[in-house]
Amino acid sequence: MKVKTCSHLEDAKANRKSGVYECEECVKMGSTWVHLRTCQVCGKTHCCDSSPNKHARAHFHESNHAVIASAEPGETWLYCYEDELFTK
Repeated sequence: MKVKTCSHLEDAKANRKSGVYECEECVKMGSTWVHLRTCQVCGKTHCCDSSPNKHARAHFHESNHAVIASAEPGETWLYCYEDELFTK
């Protein structure tokens, strides 16, 4: 079975990790998050779609940076917002 991929995921060669384990936008608001995701273009870390504010998705819509990586310990997957695809 062939695995689906897209050019965005293929171009994301490195799995960038954040140096800070927090959503900067949630911290500014005094809010909380569920999980964190790191943008593979600029390296900013934001909260996931399960979090109340969905800052990672908002960052995609504002910046058009399509690929995120899980910032959770032990997780190495990537996700493309543009094409709605995962890869490990």
